[in-house]
Amino acid sequence: MDQQETALIVGSGPGLSAALGRLFSKEGMKVALAARDPKKLAALEKEINGRAYPCDGIIPKDVENLFDSVSRDIGVPNVVVYNASYRARGPITDVDPAEVQKTILVTCYGGFLVGQAAAKRMIAAGRGTILFTGASASIKGFANSAAFAMGKMGLSGLVQSMARELQPQNIHVAQVVIDGGINTPARDAERLNARGADGFLDPDAIAQTYLHLHRQHRSSWASYIELRPWAEKF
Repeated sequence: MDQQETALIVGSGPGLSAALGRLFSKEGMKVALAARDPKKLAALEKEINGRAYPCDGIIPKDVENLFDSVSRDIGVPNVVVYNASYRARGPITDVDPAEVQKTILVTCYGGFLVGQAAAKRMIAAGRGTILFTGASASIKGFANSAAFAMGKMGLSGLVQSMARELQPQNIHVAQVVIDGGINTPARDAERLNARGADGFLDPDAIAQTYLHLHRQHRSSWASYIELRPWAEKF
C-alpha cells in the first residue's frame, strides 16, 4: 500500500473485535474501535495503540459523528467491520416486542447505517472493504429466536444488495457467517471441555478470514463465507 491503512471496528468488545483489532494493528493498520461505552476498550486501545470512540450504531447522528471523527483523527477508513449484535430470546407468544425491536435495530438497521456511512466515503476514495458479521441465524431460524433470525437474515439481504451495487465501484462488501460459538474470555472451562477440542471457534482464526477478505484481489472477491468448527453440526 502507498499509505497506511485505517480500520474501523463497530461494536467492539473482548472477543472477535479484540482479535480483529490486534491482527489489523499487527498488519500495520491504524485501528479505530467503536462501542456505546468506549471505557471498556481502554486496555485493548492501549495494547494495540488504537483509538476508541463512543457510538450507538442505531443512531444515525452517532454513526456520522463516528466516521467524521475517525476520518479527521487517523484517516478515512479503508476497511470497516460491523460486529454489533443483540439477541432477544423467548417463545413467539411471550417475547417482549420492545426487545424484538432492539434486536432488529442492532443486528440489521445499525449495519445499514454503518454500511451507508462507509460507502459514502469509500466511493469518494475509489476503494475500500466493508465486512459484516453474520451468525447461524443468518441462514436458519431457531425456535425461541425469531427476533435474531429476522435481524441476521435482514443483514444478509443488506450485504447482498450492497455487494451488487458497490463492488463494480471497487468496494469489496462481504459477510462472514459464524455458525457456532466463539471462544471468548467469558467462556468457562467446564463449557469449553464439554464441547471438546475446537468446539468453539478461535477468534484469532476468525480474524484471519476477515483479513483475507480485505486482501483478496478483486478478480476473485468473495461476498459470503461460512465459518464453523469441524465438530459443529450443520
